[in-house]
Amino acid sequence: MGVVILVRHGQASFGADDYDVLSETGWEQGRLLGDWLRTKADKPTALVRGSMRRHRETAEAAGWTDAVVDPGWDEFDHLGVVARYPDPPEGELGNREFQRVFELATARWTAGEHDAEYDEPWPAFRARVTASLRDVCAQAGPGGTAVVVTSGGPIAAACAALLDPDADDATFGRLWSRFNTTIVNSSFTRVVVGSTGARMLTFNEHPHLEGEHLTYR
Repeated sequence: MGVVILVRHGQASFGADDYDVLSETGWEQGRLLGDWLRTKADKPTALVRGSMRRHRETAEAAGWTDAVVDPGWDEFDHLGVVARYPDPPEGELGNREFQRVFELATARWTAGEHDAEYDEPWPAFRARVTASLRDVCAQAGPGGTAVVVTSGGPIAAACAALLDPDADDATFGRLWSRFNTTIVNSSFTRVVVGSTGARMLTFNEHPHLEGEHLTYR
């Protein structure tokens, strides 16, 4: 039986000019994750990461410097999705207000009624993440362990695909939303790959984090 470990990147720089950079806390979250998995999990036989800087830096912090890049694990354009929400708020938003608008904007995106307005429509995002999930499950192979460093959105999509692979896009979107709002920075989700396919074993584990190192954004 193979295992796939889906890792969310460490805390990025919310509110900064360049979000796609790990904060000091994010670097420490990556180091703590790498140390924990080295003592508690099998050595990875495959390492994969998205192409974003925060994915690369999290992998580096954890000690995974030779990960193969797969852009299928990149986060969706959350700023673009929020910008296309009707009557978006003006000015800089705090965490609470941004989260409120983010949930409304992504609900509109996943509803599938305005696909032409988005650079990457919801069905396209679902399709690319599902394809990358199939690929990494194949890499895990019998008895292997594949680690993927990615973002919350793709992890939530992978979980929705594992839970209900035959769901229509609207149902898939509702599942995705439930997973996407709770994923901790540098947490990991485990998938087992057996003769009958892939199954989600755990979701959003973070035993390596406590106190100030436990963050959601």
